[in-house]
This record gives sequence, structure tokens and C-alpha cells, in this order.
Amino acid sequence: MVPAASNPVAKDCADCPIRHRAVCARCEPDELHRLEEIKYYRSFEPGQTVIWSGDRMDFVASVVSGVATLSQTMEDGRTQMVGLLLPSDFVGRPGRERAAFDVKAVTPVVMCCFRRRPFEELMASTPHIGQRLLEMTLDELDAAREWMLLLGRKTAREKIASLLSIIARREAQVSAGPMRGRFEFDLPLTREAMADYLGLTLETVSRQVSALKSEGVIQLEGKRRVVVPDFARLLDETGDDSDGGFLV
Repeated sequence: MVPAASNPVAKDCADCPIRHRAVCARCEPDELHRLEEIKYYRSFEPGQTVIWSGDRMDFVASVVSGVATLSQTMEDGRTQMVGLLLPSDFVGRPGRERAAFDVKAVTPVVMCCFRRRPFEELMASTPHIGQRLLEMTLDELDAAREWMLLLGRKTAREKIASLLSIIARREAQVSAGPMRGRFEFDLPLTREAMADYLGLTLETVSRQVSALKSEGVIQLEGKRRVVVPDFARLLDETGDDSDGGFLV
């Protein structure tokens, strides 16, 4: 792991930008004070590995800013991306000493880390933390099940639209902004990474992104900035129900 970030996003839990969605969302002031005593920040550059699968984890963490990937490497060397970690997502599992997946930063990432054993002790004595972590774990399970549907049944176009809507909605949830009309966000994944994540070829991803752009569903500004003129129209392209939503 690299040294702690020299300029972390927040030092006070009460001022944290992910406070309303993180594992500490329901904590009372005295509980936040106890978390303050066991936390520290770490920062990672794009492409840097946070933890390798099978490595001992002496921490758990919340993603404060940036995006990381979860991936699994098979015996023959093939690697499959199995998930994204976005702001407010939780890294690690209390009670487990080893990492289940490789975690790698895609963008500059800041994590609010907690020493694992003190966190486990605090969780046992603080119902708000345990309850919130259970909710987040169940939400993660629901999202994984829906992702199985996306990979197994959706068309290439629907997969691309679904991924764009997932990232856009999470951006809005963290910023507490509305999901109506025009919306803008930075796409954290390269097209190669999108292809890996969605089980598509690079050519298919490029073709479908270009089609969504030419039909006015999205606009592209530079390499990563995505503008959605009408979010409802993007949701129509996902193949989901009217609220767009398999993502929590």
C-alpha cells in the first residue's frame, strides 16, 4: 500500500462528501468520534493496485473519491472484471483476513481506511454500523444479480446504456443531485475496460457508443466527459423498467 494521502478529501467525518451513503451514515456524534480514532486516508494513482486477491487485509475502507475495479485472475492468467467500486462503496469484509478480489484504481482514488480489528470490535458494539453494512451488502447482492441479467440477456446497446446509467446515477446519489433532464459525468473507464466489464469486443463498444452519440442519446466532450441531454431517454435504452433501476 502507498503512504497516506497528503491532501485527503476530508479529515472530519461530519464534513465527508460520502457521509450520507457510507457505512457511517447513521452514526451518532460519539460513534463518529470512535471511528475518527481508528481511521486514516490512503490515495492511489490510476493503475495502482490497492490489494491483490488472497493478500492479507489489515484494513477495511470506504471509497471517498475516484473509481476502482474488482477483478479475478484465473489459473491460466485470464482476468475478468467483476465489479466497480464507486464513491461510498465499502472495501473488505469484517471477519475475513484475505482479499477475495484484486482491487485496482482506475482514476485517482482516495479511501478512508479503518484498521480491521478495531473496526470489527466497534461494529460489534455499535448497531448503527452493523445495520448499515448489512444494508450495503444486500444492495451489493441485488446489484450483482441484476448484473447477471445484464450480461446474460441484454443486447450490446442495452449493456452500454445500462453501464452509463449506473455511473450517472451513482454520481447523482453521491452529490445528492436530481436525476432529471440533462446530466453530465466523467466516464471512469476506457473503452477497453468497458469491453472487458461487459463481455463485449472493443469494436462493439465503440460502435454502440458512436450509435448512441449519433442518435443524440449522449454527447461526448473530450475523451471521458459524457453529457446526457435527457436522462429518461437513456433509461429507455437500458431495457429496464420505467424507473431505470436495478441499481441502488
